[in-house]
Amino acid sequence: MRKSIVILMSCLILAACSKPPAPTDDKPVDVLLIGAGTMSATLGTMLKELDPTLTMAFYERMDKVAAESSDAMNNAGTGHSAFAELNYTPEAADGHIETKKAVEINEQFEVSKQFWAYQVKSGYLGAPTTFINNVPHMAFVWGDDNINFLRKRYAALQKENLFKGMLYSEDPAKIAEWAPLVMTGRDPSQKIAATRMEIGTDVNFGNLTRALVKHLTDSHGATVNLRTQVEDIKRGTDGNWNVTVKNLDTNAVKTVRAKFVFVGAGGGSLPLLEKSGIPEAKGYGGVPVGGQWLVTTNQALVEKHAAKVYGKASVGSPPMSVPHLDTRIIDGKKALLFGPFATFSTKFLKNGSWVDLPASIGTGNVRPMLQAGWDNIPLTKYLIEQVLNSPEDRLATLREYLPEAKMEDWTLQNAGQRVQIVKDLPEKGGVLQFGTEVVGSADGSIVALLGASPGASTAPPIMIKVLQTAFKAKLATPEWDAKMKAMVPSYGHKLNSDPVLANQIRQYSSSVLGLKAFTLDETGSAQPAPAVVPAAALAAPVVK
Repeated sequence: MRKSIVILMSCLILAACSKPPAPTDDKPVDVLLIGAGTMSATLGTMLKELDPTLTMAFYERMDKVAAESSDAMNNAGTGHSAFAELNYTPEAADGHIETKKAVEINEQFEVSKQFWAYQVKSGYLGAPTTFINNVPHMAFVWGDDNINFLRKRYAALQKENLFKGMLYSEDPAKIAEWAPLVMTGRDPSQKIAATRMEIGTDVNFGNLTRALVKHLTDSHGATVNLRTQVEDIKRGTDGNWNVTVKNLDTNAVKTVRAKFVFVGAGGGSLPLLEKSGIPEAKGYGGVPVGGQWLVTTNQALVEKHAAKVYGKASVGSPPMSVPHLDTRIIDGKKALLFGPFATFSTKFLKNGSWVDLPASIGTGNVRPMLQAGWDNIPLTKYLIEQVLNSPEDRLATLREYLPEAKMEDWTLQNAGQRVQIVKDLPEKGGVLQFGTEVVGSADGSIVALLGASPGASTAPPIMIKVLQTAFKAKLATPEWDAKMKAMVPSYGHKLNSDPVLANQIRQYSSSVLGLKAFTLDETGSAQPAPAVVPAAALAAPVVK
């Protein structure tokens, strides 16, 4: 009898202490998107265009769409085309400049412009000036070694069709025409060099993302669940995914079932991918790196500068910390930003938790994380130096690009938080990577996006990779193939090796988006085009 009472009491105690199971939505959603940023918005838009019958739901922990990495002040706002980003053209051991990565990035941005042009032309987005505008891209260096590098870089890129039209100068007077503030007050004896590309762009990814999501909700019935945090992801016995979500206002917890899950939560993607338990997630780790901008809205300064001026990265710095002086157009107003200055915290998101980094380390990735840390001591040193920067240190760095900068004109603002990938490679072990990685289950039912650079500006081509991972069979059907070519006319083709096709595509996307373009002759030489390509180019080219 006494034994029975003890057992009964134990059961009652366990029942009182245990949480009731979270209620479950019975009908699975076709597409569940974690994070309401640029990546999820782009994938959702593509999928709805490919199959309007798909049911779709976003789950976002913030109180608005595009509040993390996609928001205007949380990223560089650069339409990354490798025109000015020197880290995309490394110098090889034998001294030649490698252009493969730069061409790849440029090709990807051409895909992005086509996708956005389709959205504008279809009436899904508003005026293109609300999210994309021409701002010339410049690379600017000083010192003999850096000038030699830039000169060789320019020569190498002139062999690539997509980079024709780039200008190069070592003449201070010419560079002063391009960027007056950069030259005002500069030591006339300092050797300098610069390149300039007129067709560079500034992009407000926050506005772009919010417009895409609004179209999905207003016209396609997608639901957006804000202030809702994904707590867990587990595969159900029926093959669907059970996603546990928590309402951050009421603390109510429920489980949502989904046929396909996309983890597009920026820095928060890695912990969620690990929770999924898929074997493909093993061996991945992440190193969080934040940033800060020096910002001025002093119109006397803003109006004298109209370019994104990129410099040479410090030794050991990650690509997102390449210094640049940027004209930004945010909600119709111009501003001038300089940075980013790197920061470090253990958070994976700007609004994340201090335990994000330690919680992401386990038996599956501790070895590659330790090895990556050992192999990247210069990065650790760089981050420590950046964290210890004083206001005077930041001003001194700014004056390398803006010799007459005054502290009272600039304020320090926090930028976004990024997580660089650590990947366990069989031949090398743990390697810190600076790209973007699509990681999915073998059956394609769950896909996550890891990494940072080049990020939002190449969201459409990255989402095409997601489709190739998760919807490979459907993507091969005539119906989906035709719709992909409507959204991206050059789908399946490369532009750099085909000047005629490059002209057709650039004229189409630039005309719709109101951007400048260069016209290549049949030999690949660039001819300046009008400020806006003629409206006759509005029709999307048919590429066979």
